[in-house]
Amino acid sequence: MKGVIFNLAEQVITDGSGAGVRDDVLDRADVEGSYTSLGSYPDAQFHALVAAIADRLDVEPQVVVRRPGEADLPTLAARYPRFFDGHASTQAFLLALNDIIHTEVRKVYPGADVPEFGFEVPSEAVLIIHDGSPRRLCMLAEGFIHGAARLYAEQLTLSQEICMLQGQPSCVLRCVFAAA
Repeated sequence: MKGVIFNLAEQVITDGSGAGVRDDVLDRADVEGSYTSLGSYPDAQFHALVAAIADRLDVEPQVVVRRPGEADLPTLAARYPRFFDGHASTQAFLLALNDIIHTEVRKVYPGADVPEFGFEVPSEAVLIIHDGSPRRLCMLAEGFIHGAARLYAEQLTLSQEICMLQGQPSCVLRCVFAAA
């Protein structure tokens, strides 16, 4: 997994509780703790970091996985405006993930293993996303979707009726958008 995801997770703890708590979390997780955005690191380190943050904050691990996307998508948009420019809505942005954004991510982060999403567009306000990534990070996807809706000033109702975390072969996220 690319270090930028680790950096976002670490930022959750630093922003919420300070650098001292961050150091405690890294000790608890028994992980390297020095992640560069361009580096690649074992998924197991990410999961150890998430577990330590969840334990320290007394929240479920899935809450920790979702927070970076919700909180830090505006930071990513400021850092990488070319990924976000030209999209008039959250749905347009999400539909560009596979063909434009993940292609660009692979250029910026060589070796990035990004998920490939499947999409259904039953109406202008509804988007159904199929996520079969073996990483099982649908909560990270949820967080990024919520962050994108906030960035594009839209109200979002997101539901996940099918989820790999509940033993299903893939996740299906249903997004319903309305102007804020």
